[in-house]
Amino acid sequence: MKAILVPTPGGPEALVYSDAPDPDPRPGEVVVNVRATAVNRADLLQSQGKYPPPPGESEILGLEAAGELEGSGERVFFLLAGGGYAEKVAVDAGMLMPIPDGMSFEEAAAIPEAWFTAYLNLFSEGGLRAGETVLVHAGASGVGTAAIQLARRARARVASTVRSAAKREALLSLGADLVVDSSAGDFAQAVEEALGRYPVDVVLDPIGGSVLEGNVRLLGRGGRLVLIATMGGGSAPLDLRALLVRRLRIVGSTLRGRPLVEKIALTAAFRREVLPGFADGSLRPLVDSVYPLERAADAHRRMAANENVGKVVLTVGA
Repeated sequence: MKAILVPTPGGPEALVYSDAPDPDPRPGEVVVNVRATAVNRADLLQSQGKYPPPPGESEILGLEAAGELEGSGERVFFLLAGGGYAEKVAVDAGMLMPIPDGMSFEEAAAIPEAWFTAYLNLFSEGGLRAGETVLVHAGASGVGTAAIQLARRARARVASTVRSAAKREALLSLGADLVVDSSAGDFAQAVEEALGRYPVDVVLDPIGGSVLEGNVRLLGRGGRLVLIATMGGGSAPLDLRALLVRRLRIVGSTLRGRPLVEKIALTAAFRREVLPGFADGSLRPLVDSVYPLERAADAHRRMAANENVGKVVLTVGA
């Protein structure tokens, strides 16, 4: 099969379109002929040698895919621990979800990693409830665009940050109530001016260090900060007194390294609670751009430059 390999860690130029062995399925796994996959920050980090796959998982990039089940041709999409940047992938049968009628492979491939991350961390980790306010950082990312829609569907108020004023209208159209251009100044001050003091119940944060102080400043009594990445640094001063007085909680959460049994349970919950929203059109994956697999380097460059609104997708095969 053809796949994207990374013989030597580096930037987008390190990605090589080459031959690779077909996957050897383990007990309980099935083989899927991949038709589309999507790019995630984790893929950029892994290609640079900064985020290795979990032990025993594929070294090939790609944390989600959509395609046809080998043998039956059934259209399915699913989360992966690795291996999506290839023509074939082996995946546990418990991870498969049917692609809704009318949805393309490209749209389906844009869902699993971003939407699972948003769903898990807004509700299971963050405990977001109707009537609460959530702050979604990096709102134009795949996770951000998913989180905005899921939070609105749960009847929460949504504030979001972006680093480009040009992306503001896209987020408002998805249901955000407030969009702050964090490159223009103090995002916490802008949120306070719009919503008042301590207005936030849940923060979904892929940035980390550079926004920690502002996050804590905005959280009201009983607020929850869910940290899902550290794109803005891995350390920052923390006012422990604020945590005590306002009874705040900080939760660290990753998805890729969770045990398979947890991922299968998450897939079942997502299929039951969220997938119907894609079928009826109330939820939609936001595809920013589409590249053929052999141009994965260009797709990585687009994401690295923060040019995307939604997911960057790679098409595979015919």
